[in-house]
Amino acid sequence: MCNQEALAMVFQEIEKPFHAQPVKFPELKKGEVLIQITYATICTSDLHTYYGRRKSHTPSVLGHEVIGKVIDIAQGGVRDYSGALLQLNDLVTWSVYAHDHDGKMAQKGFPQKSEGLFKYGHEEIKGENVLSGGFASHCHLRAGTDIFRIPKEISPKEATPLNCTHATIAGAIRLAGDLHHKNVLVIGAGMLGISACAMSKYAGAKQVFSMDIHTDRVENTFQFGCDHGLYAHFSKEEMIHHIKPYGGIDVVIDTSGSAEAMEKGLSMLNIGGISIWVGAVYTQRNLSFSAEHIVRNLLSIKGLHNYKPEDLAYAIQFLSETNKKYPFESLVSKDFPLTQLDKAFEIANSEGNYRVGIKPM
Repeated sequence: MCNQEALAMVFQEIEKPFHAQPVKFPELKKGEVLIQITYATICTSDLHTYYGRRKSHTPSVLGHEVIGKVIDIAQGGVRDYSGALLQLNDLVTWSVYAHDHDGKMAQKGFPQKSEGLFKYGHEEIKGENVLSGGFASHCHLRAGTDIFRIPKEISPKEATPLNCTHATIAGAIRLAGDLHHKNVLVIGAGMLGISACAMSKYAGAKQVFSMDIHTDRVENTFQFGCDHGLYAHFSKEEMIHHIKPYGGIDVVIDTSGSAEAMEKGLSMLNIGGISIWVGAVYTQRNLSFSAEHIVRNLLSIKGLHNYKPEDLAYAIQFLSETNKKYPFESLVSKDFPLTQLDKAFEIANSEGNYRVGIKPM
């Protein structure tokens, strides 16, 4: 295996063409796996990096929403998340990071903040460690990566966003707690918001509301478990007027990252409500809200960055049980060969697609 070559599309500079770089297959160390990538999708965070809206290491191989086939396993074998030994040709997804499962942060319950975290699609290329992202023909999985087999009933276009979009929302649902008899407001109706609508319903939410600045995106959430749409230009009073007959809002899941939207969501919560923020991953102004309002109304604010491996397990269960109910495959509107990655990014950034797919082979 070590004499064979992969192809990586290297991100070198903001808004500059990707560089096609041949890469020799790595010699695997204990706990490592080599994956032949079968499909990847361009996440919004990839666009933020490429177009300079967020800082990232260069040079690097972007892409973290990715699935692939096991083609080499380190001596001694590697087990998947469930504890079963991986086999050649297994179709898998994996956590967006590798971490020390016995480390201090993992023991505290925050594995995504472990010291020495290795994050796929974000690592700077150093020496021969090139195959660390999804926009390549192969990916080198490091020891400490949680690996999951993909159920046969899930198609590639459905499965690829699992280890980012759906796992992140699964983490938000975990933080929200029991959703039975509760109303949920999802702010932002992009890929994360669509997943949040569907997963909230799956988790037992009574009524699901979605809100976005784009009316067509709000309307699309009705295909994914949303019961009522709100438009971001509504005033707080107009929103309360629409929500009040249904009993108000108990949980807000903000995927927008907009300061104004997060403030508005907080102001609409019922007594004892929870606001979960997952979209604010870029620099913006500080928020303004009343501490007295938080205290007197017993409100909670919870932030989520990335997720725990158990959230990816929940996301896979969710998708395997709902993929026939909700048209997730339709959210990946186009795909391109790996060698046309520049064109794929241009289309993904300019046409407002939820996801654009990449086929390495």
